[in-house]
Amino acid sequence: MDDGIAYRGEVVCWRPVPPHADDAPGQAFDLTGWECTYSSFHLEDFVPVETTDAEGSIISVDGQRTLLRQGIALAWEVGRLAGDLDTRIPLRCIIATNETNGTFRFHTIRPDESWLADNLDGYDGECIVVIDFPSAPVFQP
Repeated sequence: MDDGIAYRGEVVCWRPVPPHADDAPGQAFDLTGWECTYSSFHLEDFVPVETTDAEGSIISVDGQRTLLRQGIALAWEVGRLAGDLDTRIPLRCIIATNETNGTFRFHTIRPDESWLADNLDGYDGECIVVIDFPSAPVFQP
């Protein structure tokens, strides 16, 4: 994650690019699934959050909000990085939290593939934020 993102073959992913990116989707169902698998990580591994369980396994509502805010900030940075790629791609960032974890992932927007259900309200017990960068904008400082 510290090295940015790259577009290789038909997929976008974190640098350093996994060697099997050229063969995507490989055993994954589709290219979007491959990207979501290889771009995904747990936000709570990097962002300290308040938990309500003595073992630290239940993330409080305030902790989930913190993870969402940090994930949104990261999404804007990933969108900026996408704007710097030689190949312009439409990019989607997905931030999701629940009482056990928070995840961040991204993928190329493809008209015939989706990682999420059409109705985000159907994800019981999860808060989901989706940020699309339709043309991978160029950010000006």
